[in-house]
Amino acid sequence: MCYSSQGGDDGGGFMAGSQQGSQSGGSGRNYADDTLRPVTIKQLVDCKEPYPGSELAVDGLPTTQVTLVGQVRSSTVQSIYTTYRIDDGTGLIDVKKFVDSDRPDTAVTFAPDTYVRVFGRLMSYNGKRTVTAHNIRAIDDFNEVNYHLLEATYVHLALTKGSAAAGQAGAGGTDADGDSMFVDGGYGAGGGGAGGAADARLATCSPAARTVFNFMANSPGEHTNVGQVVAGTRMSAADVTAAADELLAGGIIYTTDDDDTWAIFDM
Repeated sequence: MCYSSQGGDDGGGFMAGSQQGSQSGGSGRNYADDTLRPVTIKQLVDCKEPYPGSELAVDGLPTTQVTLVGQVRSSTVQSIYTTYRIDDGTGLIDVKKFVDSDRPDTAVTFAPDTYVRVFGRLMSYNGKRTVTAHNIRAIDDFNEVNYHLLEATYVHLALTKGSAAAGQAGAGGTDADGDSMFVDGGYGAGGGGAGGAADARLATCSPAARTVFNFMANSPGEHTNVGQVVAGTRMSAADVTAAADELLAGGIIYTTDDDDTWAIFDM
């Protein structure tokens, strides 16, 4: 499995099979260097620069073309480009989209909290990681967010452990060195002793409430909204809300940004 930078916006750069490391023209550059990588923002923030001026490396491999998904937290519009602050639950990164000088009237802006997919080039300036976007589009189906996180996990594990390990990927996306592509700690796999305490709190909860709690505990972000739970559990919005109310009444979760967004109380 690989991700070609020529895959186009509709396919997300996905292509079956694998590249054979062909050379591009006479530049001597390996075509695989431009492979499009699905990533989490934490991977970009944590990526290494082997030496000054070198290409940034994710999972030890030079990485230039990336795709990520997340929510727009803020935007700054300037005459020739717009900078979006994107949050995917694992971190924040600035994404810069330049205006097409030939078609300035076609520029599209995205309101705060809009889920978007970004295709772009990973950059570094004064030690800060940013992405210069080739294309940004709104996400209409939240399943795309969940699919992207699974896809990024598979590729991360395939590169760090091999394809066999990727086929047995766990929720944490942690490689042999203990480096995680998601936020560290939490209630999910690798969450230490919190699981036992959580089980005790859930002893009197309904199965629906347990399902919602377990989904939240294994989600990469600190906050989870009703739409994410509906997409990830296939429960109805009404059932999710009722289960969340049960967890709220038990002091197990609390509301954050609004009444439909929650986080788990730390033990």
